[in-house]
Amino acid sequence: MIKVEHLTKEYVLRHQAQGYTALRDVITEKAKGIFGNKPKNTETFKALSDVNFEIKQGERVGIIGRNGAGKSTLLKVLSRIVSPTQGRITLDGRVSSLLEVGTGFHPELSGRENIFLNGAILGMSKHEIKNRFDEIVEFSEVEKFLDTPVKRYSSGMYVRLAFAVAAHLEPEILIVDEVLAVGDAQFQKKCIGKMKDVSGSGRTVLFVSHNMGAINSLCDRGILLNRGSVDFDGTAQGAVERYLIRMNQQEGSDELAMRTDRTGNGRFRFTSVSMKDQQNKHLEEVFSGGYLKLEFGFEAVEDLDLSKMIFSVVFNDDFQNPAMAFVSDEMNSDFSALKRGGTLVLEIPELLLRGNNYSLSLFASYADTSADAVCDSISNASSVNVLPSDFYLSGKTTRTGYYGISKATYSA
Repeated sequence: MIKVEHLTKEYVLRHQAQGYTALRDVITEKAKGIFGNKPKNTETFKALSDVNFEIKQGERVGIIGRNGAGKSTLLKVLSRIVSPTQGRITLDGRVSSLLEVGTGFHPELSGRENIFLNGAILGMSKHEIKNRFDEIVEFSEVEKFLDTPVKRYSSGMYVRLAFAVAAHLEPEILIVDEVLAVGDAQFQKKCIGKMKDVSGSGRTVLFVSHNMGAINSLCDRGILLNRGSVDFDGTAQGAVERYLIRMNQQEGSDELAMRTDRTGNGRFRFTSVSMKDQQNKHLEEVFSGGYLKLEFGFEAVEDLDLSKMIFSVVFNDDFQNPAMAFVSDEMNSDFSALKRGGTLVLEIPELLLRGNNYSLSLFASYADTSADAVCDSISNASSVNVLPSDFYLSGKTTRTGYYGISKATYSA
């Protein structure tokens, strides 16, 4: 259905010139661009670089990668919204795309009119659209507002109608970007079920998402993009695992103090994380039910009263779902002895997690947890590898999995 050969997409990035720019300089730079010469204060950025793959009829393919990896650019090229710089794309069938809220809709037209407009763009006759009209309206759940201009729709209503149109007008290839994240959990589940039905009828689905659970649930194949190139092409589970390993490697390669992907006012900042055992020796791994001490280096401004700080440490699974959390105010922790430029310590006598790799999210706020009180919040600050163990002293090792373990007894 889809064949991509040596696909490359380049963009020219322009940078703001410093100081005063004369009109003659602007005209000269424009002329250079017309005759193929590279203007000043520009650089070439490769959003996609020599991408190659084939997708067969009926496959459900998840395309994943970090922000800026080239996922959305790839879908735009496949949807013929932008043209490739180099390479060749072969598409066998009608393509329906849902790339961002409002794609293919006219804001001044009603929901009813946009259904017919979108169907016409896909090359369907009025009779074909009428046959699917009731199913589209029922799925979208916007019947009450069907004759209202879509510019008055909420983002959720927009997406519901847009997805319903894209999925029900029988395209041979359905392309869906992260836009489904706008909808609520119930609607996302409904959409994933519909995409499974679409592929079950022999049509092809390309799905981009940062929700690894949705990728594993829907897709049977995964393509991982990294800096515009294909880093992995195989099973969906294999792609997710490779993505998470890559993410942890890249996050871990930066010093925590230098990380810029954090939020907060900066009055308190985490600068390092280390794991230690009861003898204060550095740990690489910890067993289920074992002792773990986490030490966090930090920086704080002079006038910050550290005794009023609130901290939380969250252990997350592969899908960034919280598996365990330690929140200082809930634990009634006392930080009156915490010294500026010192170390914050979290001591866990028994780590009640099954074997697997967990990422840590760190949070620090002053006095309360409202948005304006947040000093530092950072995801994937570090990772903790938990090994299975004979937790129950039964002679059997616990299974791996993202769910807890606890002291308990079954009885007849």
